[in-house]
Amino acid sequence: MSLAQPLLKARRIVVKVGSSLVTNEGRGVDAAAIGNWCRQLAELAEQGREVVMVSSGAIAEGMKRLGWASRPQELHELQAAAAVGQMGLAQMYETQLRAWGMTSAQVLLTHADLADRERYLNARSTLLTLLSHRVLPVINENDTVVNDEIKFGDNDTLGALVANLVEADALVILTDQKGLYSADPRKHPDAQFVHEAVAGDPALELMAGGAGSSIGRGGMITKILAAKRAAGSGASTVIAWGREPDVLLRLARGETIGTALLASTAKLAARKQWMMDHLQLHGAVSVDAGAAEKLSREGKSLLPIGVTDVQGEFHRGDVIAVLNAQGRELARGLSNYSSAEARLIARKPSADIARALGYAAEAELIHRDNMVLR
Repeated sequence: MSLAQPLLKARRIVVKVGSSLVTNEGRGVDAAAIGNWCRQLAELAEQGREVVMVSSGAIAEGMKRLGWASRPQELHELQAAAAVGQMGLAQMYETQLRAWGMTSAQVLLTHADLADRERYLNARSTLLTLLSHRVLPVINENDTVVNDEIKFGDNDTLGALVANLVEADALVILTDQKGLYSADPRKHPDAQFVHEAVAGDPALELMAGGAGSSIGRGGMITKILAAKRAAGSGASTVIAWGREPDVLLRLARGETIGTALLASTAKLAARKQWMMDHLQLHGAVSVDAGAAEKLSREGKSLLPIGVTDVQGEFHRGDVIAVLNAQGRELARGLSNYSSAEARLIARKPSADIARALGYAAEAELIHRDNMVLR
């Protein structure tokens, strides 16, 4: 795989931008810089690509508005700064994206949202629905409510988790550095620039290190680890200087910019392996011959109308098995409905879900993207 490929063929892209860039080294939300990125994001959307923005900057903007010169250490002060700064950050993205004809949405996440399967599915469904309506989600960690135990720790990690969540083809981390060097170029003038490597290579973690800026919390090591995490779901990562002219558009054209950390496993294979290795069964549903055929031979989603029986007790987001009439496991995946709800909608067409439950979370009991055939 060449350096040109991560964004050249990517249909769904997550872009993460750091605090020092968003706030011009803590001076306040940088309207010109955000406007520049938003213009590029809008052009990528015009190309038919789906883009998600993960933006730091709420705490830094809050610090500026509150007149604080340095990042506080107390959690409640960080949360207060985030609450103040998030207002300006969201307003800036909304204004700039609207100027380029894009509708935006603010999404605040915590680690608990992605660790809990039900909330994971809720977040995933929301983001995919937004993308289907050509709305550009702007995501940040919900710093106003998190504590030390559930913080992502930095938005590089959040960017990687979002890439996993939406099954992105590529993650772009825009930073105040050109990319990865073999050593810190400020201390080692002979350090070599790394144009391309395989994400997860242990040698990369030895190259990276050091703390981030006084404004943000990350450093190059967090970006290396984020690329490793993103590669787990098959997404390659590019680390590039955020002020490089038209960086996103040029990367999308296949230009060699920054450091490309390539996923060694294809996206679909990586996701299926993750589901096979890490998901524990909580129940099962039996399906008729027609549904079994569509699952096994056509790779379709499982609709409620094909379900003949529901076994066990499970919640939305739990992993369940799909059995044929003979009791053989055909597949397993994340259920969009609880066992109680599944019993109410079994043998019913998707159009009747809302009538049976009073609402409709999804048209499918298990979406094919959340299913692994056995």
